[in-house]
Amino acid sequence: MSAAPHNRNPMLAKIHIAKKELGLDDDTYRAVLMRVTGQASSAGLSFDQMDEVLAEFKARGWKPSGYRRTAVSASARKVYALWTELYQAKIVALPKPDGFVRRMTGKDRAEMLTPDEAGPVIEALKDWIKRAGLGGAQK
Repeated sequence: MSAAPHNRNPMLAKIHIAKKELGLDDDTYRAVLMRVTGQASSAGLSFDQMDEVLAEFKARGWKPSGYRRTAVSASARKVYALWTELYQAKIVALPKPDGFVRRMTGKDRAEMLTPDEAGPVIEALKDWIKRAGLGGAQK
């Protein structure tokens, strides 16, 4: 899974930026990691655990400052757009397709998919939209 280290770096950077901006010393930072994830280092955190740590830092008052999203492939954007259509129509309960992508591909996020892996996910979402009677699955 060579895509994961590339995609992990922006999230790890946000964690370390938040640590610095919140003024957390190493002991406090590691205590937060241990309490939230059960790990004392951010190195082995999953994407979900990194999200949990960032949510904890936001709850402590950290506000991300104008960072730009990392480049996301066209196929990942399509997965998110189709999922958002289902979410806004209240067909699905969760705002992100991570669980759906994981069940279909074994990968944690749409950003981790190659175009060949994303194709079946996109088609499944289009079929779902069509079955639900929504209009957005023409392409």
